[in-house]
This record gives sequence, structure tokens and C-alpha cells, in this order.
Amino acid sequence: MMLTRYERTIARRYLWPGKGEGIIAIVAGFSLLGVTLGVAALVIVTSVMNGFRAELFDKITALNGHAVVQGYDGRINDWRRVLQQTRATPGVTQATPLIEQPLMGSTGGRVEAVLARGMTADDLRGPSIGGKVVVGRIADVTPGSGNVAIGARLAEALGVNIGGQISLISPSGESTPFGTVPRIVSYRVAAIFEVGVFEYDNTYVVMPMADAQTLLMLGDSVSMIRIQTNNADKVDQILAPLRPAIRSAGVIQDWKQMNSSLFQTIEIERVMMFIILSIIIIVAAFNILSSLIMLVRAKTRDIAILRTMGATRGAMIRIFVTIGVTIGVLGTGLGLILAAIFLFYRQGVVNFVQRLTGQNLWDPSIRFLTELPSRTDPFEVGLVIVMTLILALLFTLYPALRAARTDPVQVLRYE
Repeated sequence: MMLTRYERTIARRYLWPGKGEGIIAIVAGFSLLGVTLGVAALVIVTSVMNGFRAELFDKITALNGHAVVQGYDGRINDWRRVLQQTRATPGVTQATPLIEQPLMGSTGGRVEAVLARGMTADDLRGPSIGGKVVVGRIADVTPGSGNVAIGARLAEALGVNIGGQISLISPSGESTPFGTVPRIVSYRVAAIFEVGVFEYDNTYVVMPMADAQTLLMLGDSVSMIRIQTNNADKVDQILAPLRPAIRSAGVIQDWKQMNSSLFQTIEIERVMMFIILSIIIIVAAFNILSSLIMLVRAKTRDIAILRTMGATRGAMIRIFVTIGVTIGVLGTGLGLILAAIFLFYRQGVVNFVQRLTGQNLWDPSIRFLTELPSRTDPFEVGLVIVMTLILALLFTLYPALRAARTDPVQVLRYE
């Protein structure tokens, strides 16, 4: 839609109404503000929801992998054969043995439910644990040393620090004439890590695999084999050939099965929030419609004079469409800037509101993550921009057509 010079001049003039037209300016201002807030809200919410899903997925799969081979009764006896077959499967990038068992942890009279995890030396020093150590040294957690690493929230709950002792209580102890005696083994805390997922930081006690086998009396067995693939979304297809080969040793569970309810809930919330917040933009588009209708009524005499001077109906349509779309474009741009500022300072905003209200808005025990995440999807931002501009255009057409249908003879008859 190409505008002539005089059409651009009139459109600029009508964008800022003159004296006696303050109500039109107020309505137009609210239209601009509505578009700005609507675009900002949509971009902020979708970015936070995307960040929440991505951060949660990255942290969960970093510890648990894209899939696991879970042994029957929590034990894989011929795990070396299974490990070799798993590593030979096309698409599998990494496979490591693990031991994992729910236990009770105690120190200084405090008792907490813990999840003991036995890991290989490479896993212990890898980015998932070794790269998250906040106090102590993961290098001190070696086989036979009696040292372990625990999550930061668990350390707070038990009141233990580096050098402190933690006793792990296993119900699978030795059988005696009086029944099974729980097995209690004390370990020294050599490192404290913070993964960033509350559930893990609040329960994990990590130790070398040999120490875990001794604690749980597993002999040479392991509990599971963790698997990483080159495509998490196609993990079920990648591992399909492996399932019959290891059926006698255990079953394969991928990340979709292990966390299906969690990720489905996040996806549903993300879609619903997008739909609900889109209503803000629709309301803003209605404001554009009402402000343009008021502008057309206020400028009826001017429109009639322009028509008598040779302005075509097409020119009137282009002028008023330009006004409405300009409000949409300005509101979209300001909304993107506002969203970028908010997302950059998002954690500071959360902390400020928490201090102001005295409420904990981001409880890690509920949100799983310790900080408000964000990951902006360019496709979704583009979708928001296109949707906003289309709505601004559609809601501008009616007042533009109404202006074009103005009959100059009828308007100027009594002037």
C-alpha cells in the first residue's frame, strides 16, 4: 500500500488530534498502551515457559539421561553385556552404569529421606555433579575414602557442612534370628553441589559406585544404565532395536515416560497462557477500532473537503489504515522493548516484588528450579508480531471504509 505525500501528511496530522479532541488522543493512547502491554505479556510469558521447560529438561536429562535401562528388582547382574550392547546401538552417544536407591539420611538427630546414587569416577567429575559443586572438592570423593557429596538443600535440612558426618540407613541389612537389622554406614561430607533442581538438591547423596555397591550389598551388580542419545525427541525410535536385546536384563524407560505428566502439564499451561494473554491484544485492537471511529466522526467535515478537492475513496482508506497500523507497529515495538528489559532483569524483578510483599513468589520446592528461567523463541516472537499487526489491520478496515463512504455533498450541504 503506497501512500502519496499528501496522504502521509494527513495521516501524521491525524495521529495526534488537535484542540478539542483530547478524548480521541486519550483513547488512542490507551490503544497504544494496550498493544504494548499485550505484546510484552505474551513475549514474557512464552519466554519464561520455554525457559522453564528447557532448563528443567536440561537439568533432568543431565542427571538421568534421555533414557535408562532399569533392572528387574532394581538390579542388573550382567550389566557389562547390557552396557556393551547399549553403546553399540546407533544413535546412542553415551551409556554409563548407575546405582540408585532411596534411603534415610541422619546427622545430629535430624533425619531426612535421601536418594543414594553410586556413579563412576568420570560421572562424578562431569558437569552434572562436578561442575555444580559450591563448597568442597569433588576430587576427594574417591572409592574407599568414605567421602560423599550431597545436595545443597539436603545439607541445609540436615545442618551439615564440609567435614561433617552423615549416616545412611538402609533397610536391607543383615538377617539375624531376630529379623533383618537395618544397615547404617557413616560417611564424611567432602563436597556440596547445587544442580538447580530442588528435588535433586534436596535428596541426592552421591558416592563412588564401589562404595554404593558395598552399602547396598549389591556385589558386582548395578541398578540401571543411563543412556544419552543424539536426539532426545526421537529417543524411542533410537532405542527400539535395543529393547528386545536386553529384555532379559531389564526394561527401557525414556524421559518422556519418566516425566510425562510434568512436561505435559508445562506444555498445556504454555498453550493456555498464550491463548488467554492474546485476549489483551484483541482488547487493544478494539481500542484502535473505537479511537478510529471517533476520529472519523470528528474529521467528517475535513474528509468531505478532501473529497471535493479530489481525494479518492482509496486515499481515505489508505490514510486511516495507516493510522491504525502505525499504532499497532509502535505498540508492538514498545512491547518488544519492554519484554526485553523485563526478561533481562527478571530475577531482580522477582526479588524486588518478594521484598515488597514479603511473599516467596518463587518457591523452589514448588517450581523445581531455583531461579526464574527464560528462553525466547524467535518463531513465537514472530508469531506474536504477525498476529498483532494482522489484528490492527483488520480492526482498522471498518472505520477506514466508513471514512471512504463519506458523501461530501451531504456533509457540506449545511456548512
